[in-house]
Amino acid sequence: MRKLLEILRMRFGSQLSFRQISRSVRVSVGTVSNYVKAFQESELSWPLAEDISEPELIQALFPDASIANRKGLIDPDWAEVHQELKRKEVTKQRLWEEYCQAHPLNAYSYAQYCHRYNQWRGCQKRSMRQLHNAGEKLFVDYAGPTMPIINPDTGEIAHNAQIFVAVLGASNYTYAEATLSQKTEDWLGSHERAFEFFGGVPEIVVPVFVNIVVAST
Repeated sequence: MRKLLEILRMRFGSQLSFRQISRSVRVSVGTVSNYVKAFQESELSWPLAEDISEPELIQALFPDASIANRKGLIDPDWAEVHQELKRKEVTKQRLWEEYCQAHPLNAYSYAQYCHRYNQWRGCQKRSMRQLHNAGEKLFVDYAGPTMPIINPDTGEIAHNAQIFVAVLGASNYTYAEATLSQKTEDWLGSHERAFEFFGGVPEIVVPVFVNIVVAST
């Protein structure tokens, strides 16, 4: 309830953008948008009456939501979340925002969402545990997604760069770079630059599949 009121205050009292509000109260932009839209479509106006109660505000903004559905926070299907996270370009942030869209009145904060997912995952049966000694193994491969190289004159995509990733097993210390291709010369050149970055050569170099999300800035 306090978060809902804070979103409305920031939007209509301080004229902040959806993204600014999202960062401040730590909810998704979609959730902020839903609350603001519901308020604009209601019969309420800003500023709110001082004596308005929580049930009255929720009823005004979400008249189709039953009282039963407003009680308590709802856990998503963690097994489904776990499977979705195995897909390329799927992140916990993205799944949490979809979860907030589905349960605007009963959603956990992002921090609690991640905490409860980690708790669920910690209770699952582990099939294998690997121990890595410092400097022993370097895992290398190309990430699945590519990065577009934009022509600054035309704004068109001139080429799709491949993303080489190298990760030390013991520390997860990571090196990544973009190359024009996955040809032998690029592959070997990326290894050489990775060794220079780490300041040495590991005992073993292990080519593996790397499932990470590459986000442009």
